[in-house]
Amino acid sequence: MPLDGATRVRGGIVIVRIRGRALPDGEYVDLYADGDRWTTDPVPGADLVAEGWLLPGLVDAHTHPGAEEPGDPMDEEILRADLHRHVDAGVTMIRSPGLPGEPPEWFGAEPGLPRAVHAGPWIAQHGQFFDGWGRRATHAELPVFAAAQAKRTGWAKIIADWRVGDEPVPSDVMAAVVEAVHAVGGRVAVHSQHAAGGEAAVAAGVDSIEHGMWLDTGFLPEMAAGGTALTPTLSVFRSSLVAAREREDNPWKRWYVGGAEAHPALVVAAAEAGVTILAGTDSRPHGRVGVEIRALAEAGLRPHDALAAGSWAAREYLGLPGLVPGAPADAVVYAEDPRADLEQLEHPVAVVLRGVRVR
Repeated sequence: MPLDGATRVRGGIVIVRIRGRALPDGEYVDLYADGDRWTTDPVPGADLVAEGWLLPGLVDAHTHPGAEEPGDPMDEEILRADLHRHVDAGVTMIRSPGLPGEPPEWFGAEPGLPRAVHAGPWIAQHGQFFDGWGRRATHAELPVFAAAQAKRTGWAKIIADWRVGDEPVPSDVMAAVVEAVHAVGGRVAVHSQHAAGGEAAVAAGVDSIEHGMWLDTGFLPEMAAGGTALTPTLSVFRSSLVAAREREDNPWKRWYVGGAEAHPALVVAAAEAGVTILAGTDSRPHGRVGVEIRALAEAGLRPHDALAAGSWAAREYLGLPGLVPGAPADAVVYAEDPRADLEQLEHPVAVVLRGVRVR
């Protein structure tokens, strides 16, 4: 719990100290923020701002901040508001596999807002995806566009499939995309909600499959062996399922309802096969990763594993360590073990980002 109402300042610098049981192991730690790095060495002048159960912050691995509606241009005011909502929820890092436009320079680096990695605008085949968002490419252009984006930002996002009846990106093209992006040191995220798109993505060895609806469970061992993560965005499917069931019967309804109803079992099977699961919301308002974590647990993941998908395991997948000396000084503190009651995620005692208490 917070021990006082304010943090002392030494020479204009707030020095944060936290202590408690650090997840995933539950070992007791006493950490000091030495700038933007945790240390166990006492830092003179530090104040103990919170103690309890510690996470290295929450992670939303599939979020698209900066626009109210699909097709809207990037709006910096909306972007800031969206990011503040993430921080208020205990999110210290996001991954944006697709943005309404190229983000401003401060994105992912501004004090008080989450760290971020992103894939820039989506890349899709002609005639697919939301009008006004992303770039369209021929099959020959897809590897070129993706490699150029990944060279700039580390990630590229490919729309593998779209509407019912649309042709997915062919397997050989997807393989060329992965080869080109990996050649420049980048990673590939792929939107897939149809069986053929998922099959092409797995065969190509993409780094993450986003959504993954209708993914053939027979490919899960290959995903686990190749390090392909799954970001199922389970809560957004669940929230829209009631309305989808009420529609008149048509091919879209049969596709969506069938896939969404089967999705929880797919996610559990993926976790049991050893696939890395990432918690991502893909929804507005932002700051709802706790809802996604609880949806994963309600689907059948152990609370420990559901929380990992939205915290330490996601950070590790994105290249950041947890609550260890030398790690970036991010943390979210809870009064009790959140694994025992995932509703705790809605009530953080404190949020520390880049060594500064921001909530």
